Amino acid sequence: MILEIAILNVKNGLEVQFEKDFKIAGKYISSIKGYIGHSLKKCVEIKNQYILLVDWETIEDHNIGFRKSEEYLKWKELLHDYYEPFPTVEHYETIIEN
Repeated sequence: MILEIAILNVKNGLEVQFEKDFKIAGKYISSIKGYIGHSLKKCVEIKNQYILLVDWETIEDHNIGFRKSEEYLKWKELLHDYYEPFPTVEHYETIIEN
């Protein structure tokens, strides 16, 4: 399993609308082969910062299956204008788990 992590800095004042649009966008990512689940968490200290955690079966499911899909274009249209700066997305694999 691969964990995708992205720190999302949303433009000030757009947090409420971002959260609404993110709920809609969830149907696009969740329809992709290899998708396991995702969560969006809001930072307590920085009101416009979020972290996105997405579990994928493989890194290719995200980088190819999702990012080269029609669903990604819909995701992008809904969400990408909210970010300042644009987020860096990284992938992690489990080494140790308790």
